[in-house]
Amino acid sequence: MTELLVVAGEASGDRAAAAVLARLSGVRAFGLGGAALARAGAELVADFRPMTALGFGETALRALAIAKAWRRITRAALARRPDAALLVDYAEFNMMLAQRLHAAAIPVVWYGAPQVWAWRPGRVKLLRGCVDQMAVMLPFEEPLWRGAGIDARYVGHPALEPVGRERHASRRALGIAEGATALGILPGSRPHEVRRLLPRMLQAWQHLAMRWPGLQARAVVASGLDSTTRWRLDAACKTRGLQTFDVDPMAGAVDILSAFDVVLCASGTASLEAALAHAPPVVVYRVDAATHVVARFLLQSPHIALPNVLLGRRAFVELLQGDASAERMTVEVDRALANRSDLLRACDATAALLACDHLPSTNVADMLERWL
Repeated sequence: MTELLVVAGEASGDRAAAAVLARLSGVRAFGLGGAALARAGAELVADFRPMTALGFGETALRALAIAKAWRRITRAALARRPDAALLVDYAEFNMMLAQRLHAAAIPVVWYGAPQVWAWRPGRVKLLRGCVDQMAVMLPFEEPLWRGAGIDARYVGHPALEPVGRERHASRRALGIAEGATALGILPGSRPHEVRRLLPRMLQAWQHLAMRWPGLQARAVVASGLDSTTRWRLDAACKTRGLQTFDVDPMAGAVDILSAFDVVLCASGTASLEAALAHAPPVVVYRVDAATHVVARFLLQSPHIALPNVLLGRRAFVELLQGDASAERMTVEVDRALANRSDLLRACDATAALLACDHLPSTNVADMLERWL
């Protein structure tokens, strides 16, 4: 039986990698992942959940867990010498790993290219010669990486992968009345995102409940959160009278996002998933002071929300740092609810730009077949 090393360091990458495994037969997978990869049958040499961190300063606090995972993965890879490696997102960790694997003559397929169009374009040079094939998630990334001498192919974004429930089915699953105005609250998949964003989101929800009589809301809980963060999130929501919903690790939030009229979410994959589910996102983000200072000098993209990046315009609101206050969230969600029809057209335009002939997981599995 052939072996595949799989490395995914976040919940979104975990789901994407698990979908690819489901397309492969006769393959034994091992590596770094979470609940989705474990359910897909992968042997977890290391679990990413103790490693989740946000920002330069906070990553240092979890350096020991990251170092342990690095040792376990590299030792397992060199000892077992898999037929190929599938590296999913998780740029800093996987860039170092790709170089180590290349030196050991282990073929590397990278799924979800580092966002060099946003910051640190020099990373292209580090990966040239270390990656056998690059499966990119955004259409404009294919010519960018090909121009740098890397065999790249647009395979589709993983947000296209799960078939979400229809609106009425999503509302039934969440216990939301059919005719009610509904708000989704997605505070992120990392502990520090939840810590920074959730209190302000809950304050905004309470303000909005007074402005929109009958407004219903649910806090959507990411599968990649550790148990302590999960407990704190539950407690905070219960105190405010807000119900929570745990997403399925394999499907993610896509499965139920269509239930909402508007989604208040942390920046990341969730903003794109919301747009594709016709739940217009209001995107918020806060990082530590050190990360913010560095990002101001390095960030090259005028947008951080993926739908806005694709559209090339600020179609959906982005509230960053000090702007990510409860007051601004309240105003912008209120505005989004009032102007939802305009935002739905932007959702349609986003979906059109991501059009792909086959499911992303099928495309990536096809890329791996030459080695498995």
